[in-house]
Amino acid sequence: MVRPALITKPPAAGPVRPHIADVADYAAQCRAFRWETVRQMLDGLPGGGLNIAHEAVDRHARGPRGKHVAFRFLGAQGAQDVTYLQLSQQTNRFANVLRRLGVGRGERLFLLTGRIPALYTAVLGSFKNGTVVTPLFSAFGPEPIATRINLAQATVLVTTESLYRRKIAPMRDQLPTLRHVLLVGDSGPAASIEGTHDLERLMHEASDVFDIVPTQPEDLSLLHFTSGTTGTPKGAMHVHGAVLTHWAAGYFALDLHPEDIFWCTADPGWVTGTSCGIIAPLLLGVTSIIDEADFDAERWYRILQEQEVSVWYTAPTAVRMLMKSGPELARRYRFPKLRFIASVGEPLNPEAVWWGQEVLGLPIHDNWWQTETGGIMIANLPGLPIKPGSMGVPLPGIEAAIARQREDGSIELIEQPDTEGELVLRRGWPGMLRGYLNNEARFQKCLAGDWYLSGDLARRDADGYYWFVGRSDDVIKSAGHLIGPFEVESALMEHPAVAEAGVIGKPDPVVGEVVKAFVSLKTGFAPDEALRKELLGHARKKLGAAVAPKEIDFLPVLPRTRSGKIMRRLLKARELGLPEGDTSTLEAGA
Repeated sequence: MVRPALITKPPAAGPVRPHIADVADYAAQCRAFRWETVRQMLDGLPGGGLNIAHEAVDRHARGPRGKHVAFRFLGAQGAQDVTYLQLSQQTNRFANVLRRLGVGRGERLFLLTGRIPALYTAVLGSFKNGTVVTPLFSAFGPEPIATRINLAQATVLVTTESLYRRKIAPMRDQLPTLRHVLLVGDSGPAASIEGTHDLERLMHEASDVFDIVPTQPEDLSLLHFTSGTTGTPKGAMHVHGAVLTHWAAGYFALDLHPEDIFWCTADPGWVTGTSCGIIAPLLLGVTSIIDEADFDAERWYRILQEQEVSVWYTAPTAVRMLMKSGPELARRYRFPKLRFIASVGEPLNPEAVWWGQEVLGLPIHDNWWQTETGGIMIANLPGLPIKPGSMGVPLPGIEAAIARQREDGSIELIEQPDTEGELVLRRGWPGMLRGYLNNEARFQKCLAGDWYLSGDLARRDADGYYWFVGRSDDVIKSAGHLIGPFEVESALMEHPAVAEAGVIGKPDPVVGEVVKAFVSLKTGFAPDEALRKELLGHARKKLGAAVAPKEIDFLPVLPRTRSGKIMRRLLKARELGLPEGDTSTLEAGA
């Protein structure tokens, strides 16, 4: 089937219309946009302060949306609705718990739980108290947990009884700054364990009235850890003023409207699960679905149908897993309210964009951002044409460019379309990290004058759309060619047998590097020599001999982070017998 180069978003159902109507409207909004205008749309605190929890929760709780559902938690006991007013009261109680324990402004609180109500209450209640929050993946092992707690000098940990017994208690003496552990019972009240507090009891005893600490826009709010290829994790520091970026992401990139039912599948241990799974939808006053269970294709389709989800934000890994389950499963369900689907975590292959159109009736809008940017920077925006495989265009308020770095550390902007270089962003958007915790030297390497250096290689086409090429340390150099792994992976995924593909450069004495691919297969395909040759031929036909992989290995599953990114560096380390580096964000079983 011949597919056109562009897909246009179908009109939204009913009276709802996109926030950006067309290309001309996008250009006009970019010219007119001012961050101060967004600031004026929010309440602020007396005396010029700004607090994320006030803007996300209390601003709605005190008005006509107080009885509107903020979160619908889907757990083993069924659905539990929490309105904005109830969320305001619960977060006030949590802030009072911290105050009773003597936990003050600027102290660091860590969260180690699943997607349970206590996590969301603790995040927002901590903001009210001026306490800095770090959500962790509950699947982390003891070592990465201890590393992060000690780097941040955290004083408070919220976790479940079972996770505490398994992961924290055996190493409690290795966490010298940790003064308080607040326990949540797994299926009832938490057991009495020496050195811990029963969070449910403390919440019951606390008042539901609290005066928010007068935080300022530059006060720290979140500390997100991101892993490097070597060394310890980097703690990206974000501030309360980032709330403006979260608002813009929800408004422009996710097209959130007040009556939407929104489902962000990301875990808050990943920046997406916090920025877009907690803060952005609350700022826009919508209802968010929170599913406590792990991925299950049929369960996910059932949630989309039964919860009448209208806006869905997920990850490429999840999309590929749904693709692997086959279109027949999806067609057992109906999604009449679903009007917008977006994806983030790694570039979305064009085949996945088309799968959304053909199986779900909607294309999937890819977007790009990083832990360091704090919010969505570039997106296939609603109302604009989609270019499958592209990252999209910068949001209003974001100035992006393609650049090459000079020997003196300065950069030269590249104006010529379709020329590869490093993706850079002009500094000044509110969500940008304010530094790496205790690592100013590493932070300065991300800066060149007025520009933030993303470390991602990309190109910009003549229409202003950006296309991901690869991480600067992922690009393969072979016989003078610069080869982006994503392009090769996308071509392999167009073959009906391929579920996932990861591509690396393998050292070669003649050409520098040869392209090697690692492939996991869909159910029903055998990893035999005949299929290997078929895939090599398919790639050569799609990409040409200079770019196509020379080797293909089959793996049951590819190593990826819990945010969905295939860990190419880990594939390369294992292939070459090199140290694997920090694997704390590696998905279990990979």
